[in-house]
Amino acid sequence: MQQFTVRAIGTIHSPHTNPKGTPIQPVGAKGIKGTVELFPEYVPGLKDLEGFSHIILLYYFHLAEDGPMIVTPYLEDKPKGIFSVRMPCRPNHIGLSVVRLNRIKDNILEIENVDILNGTPLLDIKPYVTTFDIYQTEREGWLTPVSDEAQNKKCDGRFS
Repeated sequence: MQQFTVRAIGTIHSPHTNPKGTPIQPVGAKGIKGTVELFPEYVPGLKDLEGFSHIILLYYFHLAEDGPMIVTPYLEDKPKGIFSVRMPCRPNHIGLSVVRLNRIKDNILEIENVDILNGTPLLDIKPYVTTFDIYQTEREGWLTPVSDEAQNKKCDGRFS
C-alpha cells in the first residue's frame, strides 16, 4: 500500500470540545463561530482569500478511531458503506467542511458555521466558488428522505 506524508498547516479552534453533541454537518452549526490559526510560514498563501465569503476546510479527524467499512450513520438506522456516509471513522480520517469566512487578521481566520472539534489539525484551505462547487444532482442515495434532519442532529458519541 502506498503511503503519503501530510502536515498540518494550522489548527482549527471551536467551542466543540467533545465529539458527543457536536453538529454533524455545517448546516446544523449555523452561527457557531470559531477560528483557524494558520502557522506563520503559510500566511502568504492567504493573499486574496478575504474576497471569498465561504471557504472549504480540509482537516484531520484527530480524535477518530479506525472503524469498520460498514457503519450505521447518524441519520439512519440501517448499516451503510463508509464511502456513502460522512462519518469521522474513515480509512484516512479526512474531513471537509464549508464554512463562512468572516475576517482574516494576520494568521487568524474568523469563521462561522463550524462543525469541527477544537484543536483539529488543518490540512488545507480552498475557496468555495458557487460556479465550481454546486451541482444539480439527480440522486442523493439513501440521504434523500433524511438529509433535512442534519440541521438538528448532533454526534451521539458512537464513533469516539
